[in-house]
Amino acid sequence: MEIIYGNSENFEKLINGKNILVDFYATWCGPCKMLAPELEKIKNRIQIVKIDVDNNIELCKKYGVMSVPTLINFKADGSFDSHIGYMDSEDILEFVKK
Repeated sequence: MEIIYGNSENFEKLINGKNILVDFYATWCGPCKMLAPELEKIKNRIQIVKIDVDNNIELCKKYGVMSVPTLINFKADGSFDSHIGYMDSEDILEFVKK
């Protein structure tokens, strides 16, 4: 699966009723740059959406994103969990499973 770059306009459609991992990131963020290759490693195992925080401030407010990177694991039932900071690919997969 390819990593999808979402925005405020298509976000609800992308996550609605799906198990999906969302990476709230910034292009200037060092830990975000470290996280990107880890997400690439697992993109064929889980669906990933990336949201640029600088261009999607309303989404950040809605989901309480105050630091980057923030990973939010959305479940098909509408629930979600979040994690702030870098994780390697194995830790990301564990985060998604819980």
